[in-house]
Amino acid sequence: MTDMTASAPETAGAGAATGATVAVTIGAPLSGSPTRWKLLLRRPTFLVGAAILLFWIVCALFGRQFAPFDPLHQQLLAANARPGGAHWFGTDNVGRDVLSRIITGARSILTVTPLATALGTVLGTILGLVMGYFGGLFDLLVSRLVEALLALPAVIIAFLFIIAVGPSVSTLIIVVGLIFTPLIARTVRSAVLSERHLDYLAAARLLGENPLRVMFGEILPNVMPAILVEFTVRLGYAIFTVATLSFLGFGIQPPTPDWGADISQANQYSPIAAGYWWPTLFPALAIASLVISINLITDSIEQVLNS
Repeated sequence: MTDMTASAPETAGAGAATGATVAVTIGAPLSGSPTRWKLLLRRPTFLVGAAILLFWIVCALFGRQFAPFDPLHQQLLAANARPGGAHWFGTDNVGRDVLSRIITGARSILTVTPLATALGTVLGTILGLVMGYFGGLFDLLVSRLVEALLALPAVIIAFLFIIAVGPSVSTLIIVVGLIFTPLIARTVRSAVLSERHLDYLAAARLLGENPLRVMFGEILPNVMPAILVEFTVRLGYAIFTVATLSFLGFGIQPPTPDWGADISQANQYSPIAAGYWWPTLFPALAIASLVISINLITDSIEQVLNS
């Protein structure tokens, strides 16, 4: 069994900086993994994170069924109502119930971010496998291209792409997925390089196995723990990235309930209405709780893989 340390720099999000490091132990192709994964259920951090995440997933799937009000319904006579009474989280500047918009707003962010992260993980895994396995000039050229892309602010790249194509859910998924692709590719490449000179790969080459069979049949199962941790890490950053783009008007478009867009609208109105804090605070807490749940799950998975 060999050890692998994968570097995972953070992407630009709502105040996110670079510098995250993920350490994962790589072993045999997950043999005995069922026993290892059972350890997750004994970790309080995993249970807390999973409970919070499950709550938001339920809101995303069934939020419109138990939201107290229609999140799109405007009640101008009840505009800017403070929290309490019929509206536990208050209303916004056009009288929409903030609690209802938070509950139903989970659907947009939990639709876009997992799909975008999955897209980036698939593309990054393929690219990282090819780079690490073949090496040579191809690896050198692609590595320089990846470094050049990572030197550019991710949000600026997203702005340019969305402006050129136009804002939509599919565009947002593709943009965020492409932003994460070089980051994940670099992590997978590092994992492949640590496996590249092991005996089982030398034996596969001597047997004349197809490179695709070696990469996806032999190497991929061994680097899968690193990919899993990288996916959960990127999922947390994807939440910040999507919320940031929506806040700046390049993500989910109004009047669809969305936490980032609702914070932006409340922020534009707040200078006019003194003490108008609730339409900003509660969506921000929703974003923070979702990211914290992902981080708790990620930390638990990393600890189990390293145990």
